[in-house]
Amino acid sequence: MNTALVLAAVGLAVVGAAHSVVGELRVFRPLRTRGVVPTAGQPVLRERQVRILWGTWHLATVLGWALSALLWRLGTVPADPDLDAWVADVAGAATLASGLLVFFATDGRHPAWVALLTVAALVWWR
Repeated sequence: MNTALVLAAVGLAVVGAAHSVVGELRVFRPLRTRGVVPTAGQPVLRERQVRILWGTWHLATVLGWALSALLWRLGTVPADPDLDAWVADVAGAATLASGLLVFFATDGRHPAWVALLTVAALVWWR
């Protein structure tokens, strides 16, 4: 078992869960007027823009969990060393780019950049 990859997988799963839960509580609850999908946002956003924002928000979580599952598999059941290394490098690059994007977009004020860069470091430390 590769402990660094397993820790990276768990960290990414936690980031995904926190992203969805905190987003629902702090961002989308005030925009929800009926049903599951928020629809309020006037005068700044139209309903269709709020809907796609909500969908995209949770899409990031789903993709993060998918990447977490891949890292978990790499960390627990190695198969083809070349393919495993390539998949891990892609995951590391994706989390590095994501962490830098969040850092840049929020001037370092949103803590997600720390978690994402930690995941990238764990992947490359393997």
